[in-house]
Parts: sequence; structure tokens; C-alpha cells
Amino acid sequence: MRYVVGYIANARGHDAVNLAVSLARGRGAALDLVVVVPEVQQFGAAHSPRAGFENALQEQAQEWLDEALALVPYDVPAKVHIRTGDSDAHTLIGAAEELGADLLVIGATSGGIFKRFTIGSVASALLHASTVPVALAPHGYYRQEALTRISCGLGNRAGAEKLLDFAVGMATNREVPLRVVSLLALGVGAEGDAATAAGAAREYAERHLAAALPAGKAEVRAETKTEVVVAHGRSIEEAVDRLEWEAGEVLLIGSSRLATSRSIFLGSTANRILRALPVPMIVVPSDYELKQLNHSASNDPSREAQS
Repeated sequence: MRYVVGYIANARGHDAVNLAVSLARGRGAALDLVVVVPEVQQFGAAHSPRAGFENALQEQAQEWLDEALALVPYDVPAKVHIRTGDSDAHTLIGAAEELGADLLVIGATSGGIFKRFTIGSVASALLHASTVPVALAPHGYYRQEALTRISCGLGNRAGAEKLLDFAVGMATNREVPLRVVSLLALGVGAEGDAATAAGAAREYAERHLAAALPAGKAEVRAETKTEVVVAHGRSIEEAVDRLEWEAGEVLLIGSSRLATSRSIFLGSTANRILRALPVPMIVVPSDYELKQLNHSASNDPSREAQS
């Protein structure tokens, strides 16, 4: 398993590294820390860049990556890369594809309220184009311990089954509980319908969760601790606020129905969840399948990522 971390030399980059370490520790994954530097434009002799400018860029990027590598504990394999491109997002996606990454990890911008999410231009581009899951670290994320719980946001659109399959596999591989979350926005004056709506949502979630658990594998079904939680409010944001969140959990969200197969498109509901979410979010491309755990590669303490 390999996770690409889009690093920038500020608090956002530190948040991304911390989340990547947390995710890697529960999966035996190796990290590829990537800094993107701009391409030096090729001009005519009369307008050529200052001598050594490209070398200076490379040296600065290497310094930043050395700082990033120092944030990674020695028990997590890590490697650094400098990539050049006009678009940070497209360059990171290219790096993820080239390195065979299973996840892209980035940090949110620092303008969020109460250490939550503000999506910048790079994150927005990734969330509309990445072919691998994208993990978003909220501003101020400090944990490096392994995850303690997986939550999965379940909607009622087509494709929800694929996301649940991914969530069950992720929780099973990491040996952590899985919580299936249904969020209801009932609107002003609709609180009286809450019980009926919540009951229907719970029945829907429980049915799909039962279908997602491995058939014929009683030991897996018994070991995977699962629960279904329904939260409602006048808005999606209020429903998110009413849930209890562990410091060591992440929320899985699927792509919008506008996404093409194996790509991400962040929908309006996911955007609204981000405004209130206090924990990291992982956005999963449509039809994306989780790789099986490889125990033989999970115990390698090398600082070099394994291909």
C-alpha cells in the first residue's frame, strides 16, 4: 500500500502528513511525500530566467521535503519526490498514478472556523478529478495514532452499495469498528416527521449494510463491529453537529452521481457536510475497489516506499 501526500511547507502540509501517518499505521502503508514546483518557462535568450533559478527551486523543494520527512515517525516507511507542473492538482494525480498510490492525502486551507474545512483551489480540483480516494485533513489535525473507527456516510442514490463494500473492507482490514451514518435534513417545521424519516433511513441502511458484509464468512461478520446511526436536523450541517465524533475516526463519502466511473466529483451534500465535519473525510471515486491487505508488506520498517 502506498499513499501520496501533497505537501506544502505550512500548517496545511503538517496536517496532511499527520493524517497520512495515522492512516498508514493502521494499514502498513508507505508514504510518498510530494512537493510540486512550477515549471520554469522557456523563453528566448533575451528573456531567459535568471541563471540557477531552476536549481534554486529544486533546492528549496528538497528542504521542504526534508522537513516533511522529519514529521514522519521512523516506523512508517516514507520516500520523498519533487514533481514539476503548471497545475498542483493534475501533477499530484499524475504522481499518484505513476507511483501506484491507493490514496491521496492533502490538508484543508487555514481559513476554516473551529479547525474545520475550507476547500482551496487545489483540493477542489482534486475532488473533481482524482482517480484514487482523496483524504482531507481538517485544519489543526495533530493525530498520528492509527484510526479508531470508520464512519461511512450512506445516501440513497445508486452506488451506495459500492461505498459500503469499500467501508466494510477498510474497517475489516484495519480491525476497527464501522459506523454507518445516515444524515437527514428535514427542514424548518419538519421535526414532527423525524421519527418516521429516521426509521425509514435506519431500515434502508441496515439492509444495505447486511448485504455488504461478506456472505459465508461468519468469522469476518462476527469480528467486524458495526452500527447504524441516523442523525437529523433542519440542515445537513445541523445533523452532522448532532453526532458524536471520535478524535481517531474518519468519514467516508462517495462521489456525486455526476462522477464518471473510477473518478471523483464532490457533490453538494458532501460540500455541506464538510462545513460542519470535525474529523477527516475520505472521498471515494465511483466504482473504486479496495485492495486486500498484504501482511507481508506491512511490517517493513524501511524508510523507502515499497513498489
